[in-house]
Amino acid sequence: MTTHCCEAMNSRVNVPCDRHDDPFACPDALVTFSAEFQEYGLIIHDGGASSITIAFCPWCGRRLPESQRDSWFDELERRGIDPWADEVPAEFRDERRPASPPQE
Repeated sequence: MTTHCCEAMNSRVNVPCDRHDDPFACPDALVTFSAEFQEYGLIIHDGGASSITIAFCPWCGRRLPESQRDSWFDELERRGIDPWADEVPAEFRDERRPASPPQE
């Protein structure tokens, strides 16, 4: 489990909801976190699964980790894995891959 930059972010990323399994469907969910890409985003509640990537915590102001999206796809390509057609290794589906440290 990922520890986020502050307690407010921890509680916002992990909003418990007994009515919605999907945070994009829950009006109380504001922030999403992608462990694979180490990305934070503000959820756009328009019926889809969109978010706007953010670089700073809205509560404590700390810089958030740099996105690992490009390196994620680059590494899969280097290994000859097509993420849309092939099985993606488990270490690419969670926070096990090393991320760049947050910048102060």
